[in-house]
Amino acid sequence: MATEPVELGETTRHRPGPSDSDETQPMSGRLRRTSLADDDKLADDDAGSHAQGGSIQALDRGLALLSIIAQSEGLSLTGIAQRAGIAPSTAHRILTTLKAAGFVMCDARGNHLIGVKAFKVGTAFLRNRRIVDVGRRTLRELMRASGETASMGIEDKGYVVFVAQAESHRSIRAFHRPGSHGAMHASSLGKAILSTLPEKAVTEILQHVGMKKFTERTIVDPRALIADLAATRKRGWAVDDQERADGMRCVGAPVFNEHGEAVGAISVSGPTVRVTDERLGELGPLVKRAAADLTERFGGVMQKHGG
Repeated sequence: MATEPVELGETTRHRPGPSDSDETQPMSGRLRRTSLADDDKLADDDAGSHAQGGSIQALDRGLALLSIIAQSEGLSLTGIAQRAGIAPSTAHRILTTLKAAGFVMCDARGNHLIGVKAFKVGTAFLRNRRIVDVGRRTLRELMRASGETASMGIEDKGYVVFVAQAESHRSIRAFHRPGSHGAMHASSLGKAILSTLPEKAVTEILQHVGMKKFTERTIVDPRALIADLAATRKRGWAVDDQERADGMRCVGAPVFNEHGEAVGAISVSGPTVRVTDERLGELGPLVKRAAADLTERFGGVMQKHGG
């Protein structure tokens, strides 16, 4: 039976009913999209051709097409060419090479999707982030204990990137698109990480990425956010109270390495009809304990208050 869509982040997702497996879903960071110019002079897209600045134009274009495909649910040749700003003939040649190498595949309708080879290359990133492997069990346990979707995120260039998730079996539940980026100031994962940083570092991040308003509850005043982070630091867990999406609450806590530095955070997310004000008092300590357990198993040490 199809379930109601739950909007979280930038996507609305229809999810199937409970599966036989509650394995977490590893997620790799999203590739940086390269700006393209429509240059038909590169007739053969020779891999040896060089664009200005010493980059290889054909490689730049191939990576950009992979990024475009990764951010979609399947695109036609025309759709890819339009988004990339290149001629369909040029896009076709690049896609042919990517398909031959297994980085791109086509579905029954001819739409282009990310291929198995691209997935294998992307997951190499996760092997270098041991916290994901160590944290999968924690996420499953947290999902079962809370009944809500449990997620893990890391910081990347001022944004939080979702890297793993144990999805709730509830009919209405939170879902994060694999590799999606989120605003740190409007996310419990992001605020949990920010709460471990000096105020100067927080200010620099906010100046770099800004403080976009998503809902009426989004904190857009830097001083108000600093105060919120102080409260987060004191209790050990952060709250996203419908600050990114109306009707959705999230609770997050940081995970630390052996130097007492936050390497990521974990959270639980659910609709306000279940994650009530009263239940926040239960979920906060639950997530905090889970993060402390993951920190210990990761070989880390908890950060001292006031550090």
